[in-house]
Amino acid sequence: MIAVHLNAVATAVPPYCLEQPDIERRVRAQFGSSAQVARLLPVFANTGIERRYSCVPVEWYYDEHRWADRNAIYREQALNLIETATMRALERAQLAPEQIDAIVSVSTTGLATPSLDALLMERLPFRRETTRLPIVGLGCVGGALGLARAADLVRSGAFAKVLLVGVECCTLWFRRNEMTKSNIVATALFGDGAAAALLSSSGEGPRLLAAGEYTFPRTLDIMGWDVADDGLQAIFSRDIPALVARELRPILDAFLTRHHRTLADFDAFLSHPGGTKVLDALETLFEQKPDSLHDARAVLRDYGNMSSVTLLFVLERALREGALVPLEARRALLSAMGPGFTAAFLTLER
Repeated sequence: MIAVHLNAVATAVPPYCLEQPDIERRVRAQFGSSAQVARLLPVFANTGIERRYSCVPVEWYYDEHRWADRNAIYREQALNLIETATMRALERAQLAPEQIDAIVSVSTTGLATPSLDALLMERLPFRRETTRLPIVGLGCVGGALGLARAADLVRSGAFAKVLLVGVECCTLWFRRNEMTKSNIVATALFGDGAAAALLSSSGEGPRLLAAGEYTFPRTLDIMGWDVADDGLQAIFSRDIPALVARELRPILDAFLTRHHRTLADFDAFLSHPGGTKVLDALETLFEQKPDSLHDARAVLRDYGNMSSVTLLFVLERALREGALVPLEARRALLSAMGPGFTAAFLTLER
């Protein structure tokens, strides 16, 4: 079987930093001091987030914006961000755009047709024969499944070098007149960012080995977007940490058994940080000590939840010159969950 190497990972964020205490103060001023707001505002302090990044300055949120206006900003800013992340990843892997055989793009927070990968090809000199695979709608699980799809392309033997790009502009969809729990939670949790990863059948970097996913039955209402006239409305309708604690372990064990592994075989766990309670549940699931998912918690603190690309930020943080950190770690388990409701796992080995 063809080996799949992760040659490089790089990230990018937009220029506007949102400090969590400042955003909490602005939300309090926007929605007033009702009992409902008072019950919801502690979420800002409880997220474990100190700052996030936005494609637009904070003053932008005080005005009304139509769907078309928001999506136009998404299209422009998303392209800028994936261009920056791609150039950084190519430089780290010492590759040129002309050497890339396929591009996989992942995003959920806007619409672009032609897709972002086609737009990127007008910015950077990829070959015109480069294969494109745009993926929409995976949400927070998109980083993991994007890696899996890119690895499948390399493993097929038809594509020696594959670029994965992901970008999310979650903050564009804040709805200033909606005083609901889901809107407040989304306002406290989400940030914007982009990432790029280079996978190939040769070169430096750890190997991506097994990948798997599981879509739970009757869980379509757990997470996602509702389309409204003025944008996208976040859906958080069930207790995800409870679902992780109650149902994820048998699914994880089945995945590991299929690939002749157990939890004891892994010395690093790299997870999408959906929130602090989710990370708490994952540490229990992985039989790790509290606060042991250091990379995930650090990314959540410094960038917030950037939907699909957050796992790639965690992965970048955990990689140091092609080795997993801590340096003695040889095998890592990657995980993420997202709309569907779907769980995804990958194994990484150096």
